[in-house]
Amino acid sequence: MMNRREYLKRTGLGLVALAMPGCAVVGRRVAGRRPPNIVLIVSDDQGYNDLGCYGGREVKTPNLDGLASEGVRLTSFYVTWPACTPSRGSLLTGRYPQRNGTYDMFRNDLVDHDYRYGPDEYAISWEMIGGMDTREVLIPRLLKQAGYVSGIFGKWDLGQLHRFLPLQRGFDEFHGFTNTGIDYWTHERYGVPSMYRDNKPTTEDKGTYATDLFRREAMRFIEKNKDRPFFCYIPFNAPHGASNLDRPRPGVQAPLGYVQKHYGKYDAGDTRRARRMRYMGAITYMDEAIGQVMGLLAEHGLADNTIVVFFSDNGGSGSTADNGPLKGGKGRMFEGGIRVPCIVRWPGTVPPGTVCDEFLCSMDILPMFCRAAGTRPPRDVILDGFDMTDVLAGKKESLRKEMFWQRRGDRAARVGNFKWVESSSGSGLFDLSSDLGEQHDLSQEKPDELNKVKLRFEAWKKLMDEAEPRRPFKNF
Repeated sequence: MMNRREYLKRTGLGLVALAMPGCAVVGRRVAGRRPPNIVLIVSDDQGYNDLGCYGGREVKTPNLDGLASEGVRLTSFYVTWPACTPSRGSLLTGRYPQRNGTYDMFRNDLVDHDYRYGPDEYAISWEMIGGMDTREVLIPRLLKQAGYVSGIFGKWDLGQLHRFLPLQRGFDEFHGFTNTGIDYWTHERYGVPSMYRDNKPTTEDKGTYATDLFRREAMRFIEKNKDRPFFCYIPFNAPHGASNLDRPRPGVQAPLGYVQKHYGKYDAGDTRRARRMRYMGAITYMDEAIGQVMGLLAEHGLADNTIVVFFSDNGGSGSTADNGPLKGGKGRMFEGGIRVPCIVRWPGTVPPGTVCDEFLCSMDILPMFCRAAGTRPPRDVILDGFDMTDVLAGKKESLRKEMFWQRRGDRAARVGNFKWVESSSGSGLFDLSSDLGEQHDLSQEKPDELNKVKLRFEAWKKLMDEAEPRRPFKNF
């Protein structure tokens, strides 16, 4: 296997994370001082503009806005894939989907045609048997080296077989659903019960609104572990659409009384406005749950020694989300599918009320957590992220100069400020410094820049093809 020096020499891709302190040496924790707790919150399909602190005028997010006022708001933060599963895999491994092997969904497509899987058939379906390669090392396993206890409460989405479940990947507790989408109250995915407590399926909380359930379990975990370092991962399903066979599909679900309380009179018809109101209600409900988690941290005197990170797993979906001023949304290679809102609150490290426009991504979170905890990734693991602590603190510019995406036949690359897209939903070369909405295709005007970006993509693709193979998609 290549070592770090050989890797950098061969590729020249500028992913210098491998030489950063968060990966090469133990972090800067002061001897005898308890390392910071970590709360990582991920929303599901939330639009870039669907937070007040990002300019949204409709959706009420007072707690997330407060989080931004106490930390830093990132405006050029990316995920590695424009939909759920690969994005989450990169977050937890610090590696491109093409490197960690999870570069597509573990999903049964026949449900799109109203097909209901029976238990025996579902048990051998791709959605049930697919999962992230067990050789991949995830955040909780790394933090365990530093004495952390870890819990996940919400959406897992990296495999349902026993060997793929969170407790086998380093987490100590799990209460959530294992696949990619559920009904908010029944916790079923197209009629299949999907909730787990630790390693066992459960229906004990059927009827509880999912956001309430995940908030409750996260707060219980924090209360239980308040006297030791903890990593609390809360991947809400909100505001993802519900996964039901019923027609018309219910879309995003929220308690209707709550929707009307915050957004006025509600027309129960299947209208665009009704869908938008439920979507906004689900976000505000999630925002309120986040506020309660933050309140618990403050109650126990933990807030000043806790890193809180919030972002969306990908761009907002369909006509209900607002990704403005970005083009496109979930599933697309344009900015609206891959550039997402992100907030980091880290008292004493990140100046409050600041904005960071540096080029960063979700793969940079794992190295940052390692440095904060005073631990390190295994030396034989190649990371694609770097420790972004000093960037968020305003002390350094980002080391990231380029990034690449591929979803089946759709491809994209950002090199400097130039963004190239070649996809089924549109193609072109865009200068993000002056055209954030990707409206002006420069392919004909700047053929040299287009060729440069394409060459960088090909170099990245070659590197990914040569990486140590990982299941489940790669042929080896």
